[in-house]
Amino acid sequence: MRSSTITAAVLAPLLVSGCSAFSDSGSDGEKTVAAAFYPLAFVSERVAGEHAEVELLTQPGGEPHDLELDVRSTATLAEADLVVYEDGFQPAVDDAVEQNATGATVDAAEVVDLVPAEESHEEHEEHAGEEGEEHAHEHGDLDPHFWHDPLRMADLADAVASELGEVDPDHADDYEANAAGLRDELERLDAAYSSGLAECERDTIVVSHDAFGYLEKYGLHLAPIAGLSPDAEPTPADLGELQELIRDEGITTVFSERLGSSEFTEPLSRDLGIEAAVLDPVEGLTDETSGEDYVSLMEQNLEALREANGCA
Repeated sequence: MRSSTITAAVLAPLLVSGCSAFSDSGSDGEKTVAAAFYPLAFVSERVAGEHAEVELLTQPGGEPHDLELDVRSTATLAEADLVVYEDGFQPAVDDAVEQNATGATVDAAEVVDLVPAEESHEEHEEHAGEEGEEHAHEHGDLDPHFWHDPLRMADLADAVASELGEVDPDHADDYEANAAGLRDELERLDAAYSSGLAECERDTIVVSHDAFGYLEKYGLHLAPIAGLSPDAEPTPADLGELQELIRDEGITTVFSERLGSSEFTEPLSRDLGIEAAVLDPVEGLTDETSGEDYVSLMEQNLEALREANGCA
């Protein structure tokens, strides 16, 4: 990443000129929103409707964790009326927000009640409201992958609508209505997961890395090959324990990810003679999923989970 000094020096003339060298968005008075990665952009676009233009900082096919902002993207963030990001998920975006953002911000990490990474969903619900932020810090790092819970996405939509209403009061009622409509759709998706995973032969899924923890609210148990970071590598002992778990639980499927490597999932499925399938982390679109959106990808994931776990 460029240093803050270099970034500031490069951006200074662009900010004075309204960044016209990089973008003409907002030139007609339309509000602009910079969304750090795809789930945030999906929510922002649905809430903004026709009244604001949403710019996605993580390009399709890119790994959000590894994002490094170029000058164009930093300029987009700097001139946006609203920046929607998740503190702690993309360090480059966090730095750029702190150093360059001039508009309003919505930090998803402050809105959606992130679950401590090593705490189950049930444990988190038991402690909810008891210890607040201290409880989260007590249990270490927070799991950032909240978008696998549609109701948390709805909470984010409400926050985006509220902030956009402050930025653009003339359309505040529209933003609120758009968020309410999206909440209805996300509540139906949440209900589909609850009913679709209610009666299954198995409730444990093996995934490539620990990016699906919020699915535990539906009664699933996660067995990740790697940790929260997709770059983490399992030890031979980890793989041995997984093989034992797969045999004991009668697990039929190992899930890899569209945006991730199958370096460990394919050998594991091949060695044990079980299926290899794909769960989309819904962190971003690819060429393969360019015609999909958050809801359709979540629906595809639900069907894959139902098939793997023998759900009625």
